[in-house]
Amino acid sequence: MNISDKNKDSDALVEDGKDPKITDNMAGKSDSQNNSLPVPSKGLGSFIGSDAEKLVKEYGKPTRIDPSSYDYDWWIYNKKDTEYFQVGVQRNKVVTIFAIGENADISPYKIGQEVGDIYTKTPIETNISFNYEGSSYRFELSEDEMNNRPLVRIGDFYAQFYFDKFTGTLSSIRYMDAKTLLQLRPYELVYRGELVETASTVEDSEEVEKGSEKQILDMTNVLRKRFNLKEVQWDEPTAKVALGHSEDMYDTKSFSHTSEKYGDLAERLKKGQVFYKAAGENIAAGYTDAGAVIEGWLNSKGHRECLLNKDFTYLGVGVYKKYYTQNFIEKW
Repeated sequence: MNISDKNKDSDALVEDGKDPKITDNMAGKSDSQNNSLPVPSKGLGSFIGSDAEKLVKEYGKPTRIDPSSYDYDWWIYNKKDTEYFQVGVQRNKVVTIFAIGENADISPYKIGQEVGDIYTKTPIETNISFNYEGSSYRFELSEDEMNNRPLVRIGDFYAQFYFDKFTGTLSSIRYMDAKTLLQLRPYELVYRGELVETASTVEDSEEVEKGSEKQILDMTNVLRKRFNLKEVQWDEPTAKVALGHSEDMYDTKSFSHTSEKYGDLAERLKKGQVFYKAAGENIAAGYTDAGAVIEGWLNSKGHRECLLNKDFTYLGVGVYKKYYTQNFIEKW
């Protein structure tokens, strides 16, 4: 199944990562700060802005470190699926955290918490305005974004909630400082002054893409375990097929399960000498990173059914320049 923006497929989700509308004009608009929630005294949110050593003291060293497309590296904590989180570290400072494991400590919230309970306790606003290094910015959230991935201010940083609309619960959370929020630009942005750009020299490099593929595998199994399903194992031949399809979509600027050159999924798996009993595919384009794309798939009926298919036993993922392909198979 595929996910793209509304201009590509009327039945798909608006993608979370393609640069939204950016307007260089805030004349006549208020630059007042939004209501801010208190900074949590414990939990992952309390580490934003802290030295990485504080994180290591609390949680130990990460399982691995993956580069990102932005100015931070992802420290991956995946020893337990139920506690999975990853931390963006830049120059030894924690600048962002993405938590999806159901037992990850995101106090005062909790993965699996009812959305209604969060709305009762948390002021959700349509516009988020703030100043940063002499410039003024305002993120404007659509109704869909308010309902499925709202943004709130916590102290001097921000939290983005990812809701599972099929269960009405919190699926994951992303904490980020102002600079990271401005680099990711997950919503329509109006500004006055200078745009904040990433200084990273590894954007969409092979190392970044390989890290994203591993993260998608990790988070796929986090979600499967959440719904009492067996984990899927990495399958390298299937991953090569998936990567080939992402490269083909990028090269041809197309977005489809069927390639004019290489055919549909069955034909591509056959050419890749992948033997299987059943197979399924999710594709996406433009998402900021693995966390964003996995939540996009989870919140779309067809993609969710593929992601949570109880019969699939193996997975191959291919990421190429913000094109994502996820191929599942059940072996004989």
